[in-house]
Amino acid sequence: MALLSYFSLRTKLILGAILASQVGTGLSMLLMQQLIHPQTLIGTSSFVFVLILISAGICAWVISHLATRTLATSLDALEVGLLNFKDNDFSVTIPVGGDRQLQALTTLFNESAETLRQERQYIYQRELLLDKVIQSSPNVMLLLDDEQRIIYANNAARHLFNKGVRIEGLNLLTLLESVSDELSRALQNPKGGLFSLAGSEEGEDETWHLSRGQFLLNGQYHHLLLLKQMTHELNRQEVAVWKKVIRIISHELNNSVAPIASMVNSGRMITRELNDPKLSMIFDTIEDRTNHLSQFIFNYARFAKLPLPKRSAVDWHKLTEQLAQHYSFKLLGELPESEGSLDLIQMEQVLLNLLKNAHESGSAADGITLSIEASKLVDGTSGINIEINDEGSGMPPEVLKQALLPFYSTKQSGTGLGLPLCREIIEAHDGRISLHNRDDVGLCVRVWLPSNEA
Repeated sequence: MALLSYFSLRTKLILGAILASQVGTGLSMLLMQQLIHPQTLIGTSSFVFVLILISAGICAWVISHLATRTLATSLDALEVGLLNFKDNDFSVTIPVGGDRQLQALTTLFNESAETLRQERQYIYQRELLLDKVIQSSPNVMLLLDDEQRIIYANNAARHLFNKGVRIEGLNLLTLLESVSDELSRALQNPKGGLFSLAGSEEGEDETWHLSRGQFLLNGQYHHLLLLKQMTHELNRQEVAVWKKVIRIISHELNNSVAPIASMVNSGRMITRELNDPKLSMIFDTIEDRTNHLSQFIFNYARFAKLPLPKRSAVDWHKLTEQLAQHYSFKLLGELPESEGSLDLIQMEQVLLNLLKNAHESGSAADGITLSIEASKLVDGTSGINIEINDEGSGMPPEVLKQALLPFYSTKQSGTGLGLPLCREIIEAHDGRISLHNRDDVGLCVRVWLPSNEA
């Protein structure tokens, strides 16, 4: 029995057919000779007997070989197909043939192969989609093993830690040697949470949130680190709170200012015949301060109720000509050939405010420059870069960090809403604004706006 295990199924069937034919033929011959010529049984020619057995065996082999050819072909095809399955190749199909059972078996194999092909294609497409989403995410993602070796990192992580170069396979501790101390301490802390990094040229500290996760895969623990920059989101929430406060205060003040203005007019009419200079001075003072308070409320309400941008085509040449009618500046470089898609009124208000600040910085008029040029970010996003430079006194670091916050002003009569309003308008255009002191003298205000078709 052990010897038979080395033979294929087809060989076993052929051997079985030959053996059965030999035994059947031999028994038939002995029975026939016993019945027909019992007295010649012993004298029968052995040569004829052997010749008949050999002929019967050959016939049995030929017939069984032809009969099992389809079975052998199907079994070989199934074996090759299953070996391809083992190698994760599901492209093979088997021709359907043979008897009903073989046809059912090969049909089931082909259906299984088709299902596996579809499942693999679906998984492959999902993996591509997931990888595309992760690589496009602005959040930093790192996947580590128990040895703190980086298994996976997205583009944001590569740019944060290694200037866009791949970091898979590196050790996290080795990688942290080239980053800031604040970031290194945050990543080596076993707990997540908020932490701050010193700002670059914007002069504003960056707030980040670190979250950690751990899961078991293939018997090995993996550690997931997620870093999300919260500066923009926190600023939006802060501004939203300020807007709510402004709306409440404006509502209450308006409820008081309106009756006061009405009573002043009524008082003037009642005391008109008295012709008392003191009363006129009192009413004039009340009216003047009421108008001033109304204008004060209007300016803050404008910040709190800033409408969404209404984009339209903007001709940069016409825009710079309109700006030059209000404030002088030197235009540097060539203007973009393509038109922008912006809210012209809001953007003109932003640039006028920035030019006004430049003229009030103590800079000479010929030292104020404006440049508008097409630019492209590292990730390939196209946009417009606007820079306003002056030769004034610049800003101290503590002022630079708070210049974009509402109500913060170093001017005696300032409302602290000029730059915050500019920031709100620019961010509503999906852009950003940054302030930093120039290397030699003065301040540089940089505005970046994404390109949008009109």
